[in-house]
Amino acid sequence: MPRQSEPTERQCAVTREQRPVDEMIRFVLAPDATVVADLKRDLPGRGVWVTATRGAVEAAEKKRVFSRGFKAEARVEPGLADRVEERLRAQALGALGLARKAGAVVTGFSKVESALKKEELAALVHASDAAEDGIRKLAAIRVARFGPAGGPPVLRSFTSGQMDLALGRANVIHAAILAGRASRSFMACACALDRFRADSAANGRMTDDR
Repeated sequence: MPRQSEPTERQCAVTREQRPVDEMIRFVLAPDATVVADLKRDLPGRGVWVTATRGAVEAAEKKRVFSRGFKAEARVEPGLADRVEERLRAQALGALGLARKAGAVVTGFSKVESALKKEELAALVHASDAAEDGIRKLAAIRVARFGPAGGPPVLRSFTSGQMDLALGRANVIHAAILAGRASRSFMACACALDRFRADSAANGRMTDDR
């Protein structure tokens, strides 16, 4: 969230469109003149703002907008978008671990199934490498309870190995995120990751799959 005295919108250096800061990534120059993403928006110095999608970040690198934006030499190491995505993923997985410690994450197929039938959920999480039969079974329960157009969003942005590490458990394939204060940080991070990856069809994403 922007500080009270800060603008709530910024102009994208690539598209020149004004967007809410929550939909932007701020970039700054490191002391060695390399471009780094300031995901928390708290690093000192001049910032260059780019729409928080992979396509926009890749375009910023290709079109050399950083040197123009900083009005100084700006070095971009190859793979900037990949590094940003990895940091967004790590941020989301860290928030998932904190949500688990707060009691907002349910794992294990039978427990997720029960939560989906009875609890108020912020999201349903499937590992990106989960078997389709389990996903279909949970989708059927979701439709039975909420209807074809209702229910919590479905997130498929992490591998089972990544979920194992984040949650401190083995073989995590499905998880239910309980609605409430403890899950809000994770959902904000997950949405940021999903928004960044949305223009890359090969990547997992948050969906409304039934």
